[in-house]
Amino acid sequence: MTELEQLKRYSTVVADTGNFLDIARYSPQEATTNPTLILKAVQDPAYAPLLAGVVAQDAGRDMAELVERILVRFGLEILKVVPGRVSTEVDARLSFDTAATVERARKVMALYEAAGIPRERILIKIAATWEGMQAARILEREGIHCNLTLVFSLCQAQVCGDAGVRLISPFVGRIYDWYKKAAGSTWEEAANSGARDPGVQSVTRIHQYYKQRGITTQIMGASFRNLGQIRALAGCELLTISPQLLSQLEASKEPLAAVLGDVATPDAHLPALGLEEPDFRFQLNQDAMATEKLAEGIRSFTADTIALEGLIQTARERAGATG
Repeated sequence: MTELEQLKRYSTVVADTGNFLDIARYSPQEATTNPTLILKAVQDPAYAPLLAGVVAQDAGRDMAELVERILVRFGLEILKVVPGRVSTEVDARLSFDTAATVERARKVMALYEAAGIPRERILIKIAATWEGMQAARILEREGIHCNLTLVFSLCQAQVCGDAGVRLISPFVGRIYDWYKKAAGSTWEEAANSGARDPGVQSVTRIHQYYKQRGITTQIMGASFRNLGQIRALAGCELLTISPQLLSQLEASKEPLAAVLGDVATPDAHLPALGLEEPDFRFQLNQDAMATEKLAEGIRSFTADTIALEGLIQTARERAGATG
């Protein structure tokens, strides 16, 4: 068996891409998208007709609605090739506005439902700020399930679990990036790989916390930089993996064993349940890595959303010129 086939025995494999033409090759169960991935996809000539079609049909709508419809259109195409769920992201500029996030999530879900897609197949992706997690709490009560993204710390995972969030995405690779950059010339790759990788350790600790506390929020390891990180998290409920790394897993026949399981090793050092806003904000503030990477992630997604809006505006102007 290939490593990809073996991995599918232990974890749900999720394609981390907006390129739905490539997804079927790896037969993932689910797929995730974000503004960066969608921006990359719409610049591919293969997807030009999709963008032009949405703009031509809905040119009179405001920009926010056009972006929503582009994201949902990609989601609909992805759902044709995966049997499970797709994650669609809310505008990162709303990351600190609970009410606006809830409103935007409802609109995105309404577009999917109008296309005949049941709620169970959609995850609304929201940045794991305090405001985003409170929005997810409201949405989950309405039956709109959420994927809280840009998770870098246990305190974020604690609040997500308390809010009843369906799924969280800890960013393994970005945590690794921060520690490697901070260490500079003293970084030793071998000493910080596999189970010793700081990103892997973060996900493992969240997994321990959830399993010990009986929290049903799913964990989806994300943002992988190498196969070692994936191998060290085999058994995590879900792993969202880029096409490049999926290809490497498919080409390898190295033996792969589950590392994480349904039963956690007792750890008396894990914190108790419950975390109110002041404590959360203080704990996040004390974690320089999590604070910096969360802010950086929101800025990056915002920049890519603005760039996507620029492409949409150009397409709208072209449609007007030829109409």
